[in-house]
Amino acid sequence: MIKSIGIALLFLFTVFTSQSQILNIEQHRLAKDTTKTFILKSTGGLNIFNRSAAESSPVNLFGYNFKVNSILYPKKHAYIFISQFDYLRINDSDFLNFGFAHFRTDFFRKRKVNPEVFAQYSFDNFRGLFPRWVFGASMRHKFINEPKARLIMGIGAFYEREVWQYPGEDFKISTNFVKPSTYLSTHITLNDYLSLNGVFYYQVGFDKSIGGLRNRTNGNIDINSKITDRLSFNNSFEFAFEDKPIVPITRFIFNIRTGFSLDF
Repeated sequence: MIKSIGIALLFLFTVFTSQSQILNIEQHRLAKDTTKTFILKSTGGLNIFNRSAAESSPVNLFGYNFKVNSILYPKKHAYIFISQFDYLRINDSDFLNFGFAHFRTDFFRKRKVNPEVFAQYSFDNFRGLFPRWVFGASMRHKFINEPKARLIMGIGAFYEREVWQYPGEDFKISTNFVKPSTYLSTHITLNDYLSLNGVFYYQVGFDKSIGGLRNRTNGNIDINSKITDRLSFNNSFEFAFEDKPIVPITRFIFNIRTGFSLDF
């Protein structure tokens, strides 16, 4: 019973992106206000209460979440910092403990083709990952970069170190890979009331222990419908697939979100 309550509260407590090992950096990029050289968006929340139907079975909830999304545009380059942390405990059980911190430098950002470097730290105790370190670089190619249409492709490589907790066991597995990585980002404004956004990632690494490749894919599709100047209808589908997980976890995870947004 408590577990069922916890899962329901987890869903109501926070809406978060698919907790795959691929961070969807394109989804977090902020649109630049041309009058500003620094943009920061930050949100946070805290939730603490106890509630029960019977004195012998109390439900104590403690949770917090916060996000930071910032971009600095001094001159030719852009410096991006993104972080997100979500935690939820019900009684003595941790139902959610997830977070990441990502730093990226976008060199010569106005060029059609420009390099970028990045570093990331993340963990996901719910799926048994703690921690993950990533250091890499890529070339970002803007094939189309218009106000109503955008098509961007990034090709690069990175070093990855992960530590996984084997489900139901006391031992952990450490991995080290050098992986090529590719992503494709697109945006289309069909008219004044409908726009589409899509981001897709693919990463692959050769693992000597299995004598084969481990593949990861991640995607996000957003459909935004403007009803009035202040009211919009938003739909989002996010997914992640890992064909050969390091430890036996769910290979395909997804998140479907739909709802209305009101701007004042």
